[in-house]
Amino acid sequence: MNTVSKAKVVGNTSAKRVPISPMRKTSLLAGILYLLTFVSIPTLALYRSVHKPDFIMSSVSNNEVIFGGLLEIIVALAGIGTAVVLYPVLKKQNEAAALGLVAFRVLEAATIFVGVAFLLSVVTLHQHEAGEGALVSSHTLVALYDRIFLLGQSFIPSINDLLLGFLLYKSRLVPRGLAIIGIVGAAPLFAGYLAIIFGFIGRQSPLAGLAALLVAVFEFSLGIYLVVKGFRPSDITSTSDKT
Repeated sequence: MNTVSKAKVVGNTSAKRVPISPMRKTSLLAGILYLLTFVSIPTLALYRSVHKPDFIMSSVSNNEVIFGGLLEIIVALAGIGTAVVLYPVLKKQNEAAALGLVAFRVLEAATIFVGVAFLLSVVTLHQHEAGEGALVSSHTLVALYDRIFLLGQSFIPSINDLLLGFLLYKSRLVPRGLAIIGIVGAAPLFAGYLAIIFGFIGRQSPLAGLAALLVAVFEFSLGIYLVVKGFRPSDITSTSDKT
């Protein structure tokens, strides 16, 4: 094949390439961000040492707690990102609900930031070898983290997924079965939050994990679906692709 023929083949191939639509870019970015919100799962193990009563007096490394805090910050930022990226699309279905999702996502992120600040304060006391005199302070800060974790990772997410599930169900941007998982999953998550607050079950109880299962399945499956498939064809997507 001569040079001219090769140039024609390359030119024809380039001409056949279909550019990624704005809606596909939006769904891809939203899906990646939703998957990114799962990077904090290792904190269950990373925060084990800081929950020990004698952490402030021990000689263990602070690196695990610091790394866990960084993972939570990533999750908080990714959480805001999911709502912000989806807002231009979801507002075409219901602007008030879409704005509410953004607001609650920001509120959720704020609780995460505050929780991380509590634990990093304990790390600071440990780094300065505050010793026995800081036992009460360290225990208080860890207790505050545990409480705000429940607020930010149980109560507020139940509202987030209820709003998101409703918007996705009405808009048909994803399979309705997937949207229903988000709507239904909000109830056990909220119930689990109340059960822990009132002392019926422990924060590390298997029942607490079970209460969050449907929400976890919904958000992870949504992330995978948006990355692999994108939005389903609908009036919203057709309108957006024309603008």
